[in-house]
Amino acid sequence: MAPRPEDAEEERIHFQNVLTTFNNYAQYSLAANNRRRRDIYTIPREDQELLDTLGYKKKLDEVDEAILANADFLAKIVANPEIFGHDLDDEEDGDDAEGGSSPGPPQRHSHSHSPGHSHDHGHSHDHGHSHDHGHSHGPPGRRKKFRPTDFDMDKLRSTLKQFVRDWSEEGKVERDLCYKPMTDALIEYFSTAKTPEERGKLRVLVPGAGLGRLAWDVAHLGFSCQGNEFSHYMLLSSFFILNRTDQIGMHKLYPYVHSFSNAPNRNSILRPITIPDVLPSDLPPTSNFSLVAGDFEEIYGVESDPDEPQSGQWDAILTCFFMDTAKNIVNYLRIIHKILAPGGVWINLGPLLWHFENNNNNEPSIELDLEEFKNLARAIGFEISNERTIDSTYTNNAESMLAYTYHSAFWTATKKA
Repeated sequence: MAPRPEDAEEERIHFQNVLTTFNNYAQYSLAANNRRRRDIYTIPREDQELLDTLGYKKKLDEVDEAILANADFLAKIVANPEIFGHDLDDEEDGDDAEGGSSPGPPQRHSHSHSPGHSHDHGHSHDHGHSHDHGHSHGPPGRRKKFRPTDFDMDKLRSTLKQFVRDWSEEGKVERDLCYKPMTDALIEYFSTAKTPEERGKLRVLVPGAGLGRLAWDVAHLGFSCQGNEFSHYMLLSSFFILNRTDQIGMHKLYPYVHSFSNAPNRNSILRPITIPDVLPSDLPPTSNFSLVAGDFEEIYGVESDPDEPQSGQWDAILTCFFMDTAKNIVNYLRIIHKILAPGGVWINLGPLLWHFENNNNNEPSIELDLEEFKNLARAIGFEISNERTIDSTYTNNAESMLAYTYHSAFWTATKKA
């Protein structure tokens, strides 16, 4: 079914608002750091002099430099947004990023695009999937200039941390806890497929792919893998890392400069992270790797499209921190069951931090406990095995004094005949 014109226009406006958020990062973040400078002069002079002996003002100057470095990196991501197919308005105040070159031919990765936005997690743990456009756009014709909110900027800051989780050496600890059990289970389930040619015939889907590392890891093992993502923050960023990055350690960012809380020392705030830790183009020729933009239910839940059938077409589906993004978990499970091939496997890892619980948009939300969730999966037609609990963080600052630990449920499930 073709999208309605009003939906396409809403999507275009949302996309432009995301670009504006990227382009306003420096102004917004420098203003927040300047607030710290102003606060120094609200305390007694004797106290100010004590702070001077600690080098506090120098630290603020170093944070400014790190913010500007982040802004340069983010500007590269949105330098050529026209590749996403939207007709964009000219910004009135000239906030657009400068520089950047024309896209050039992509490497072996295919990025398909259809309407989408993103989900936001609590505790500032953004899993890269948020379903809130959240802004009025004014009357038709000349719309009011968009001003990014704290909520918008928090998504962008979370994206910087996602780069650490998915594409840095520092993020390997989290990846090994979350992604490796899933890829190990995939290899074990298809243990007879040992050669790249055999694995290349197996189709693997990764919904909620975020910045694409889990899907890339699956493709790197030789499987044909498709990631699906809804967030424009994630889609812009994953396209950049996968298609515009041709050296290990090519980019440097400072993802921890936005908060001074729970910092044991200034290095924990100011240390740079280099990405990527692998060469994104380093994939076997037998694997077919793609990322598809859009809502999981809309793309994979419709009746089979003769041009792109879904029913029974996937040998494996890997869901990592994804299932709790559902408004209706029953439908998520039905879709997964339907599109799995006979004998296919669903490999799941994640908590149940229901994204739409207590939302302010009157969105429906079905919130099951773990036992209810597993019983529902069995009722729909899955046989669950290899269950265990895996403890992990999510976009954690390894040097922070605070870390949230998720006691995530892990299992493999086969589709009953």
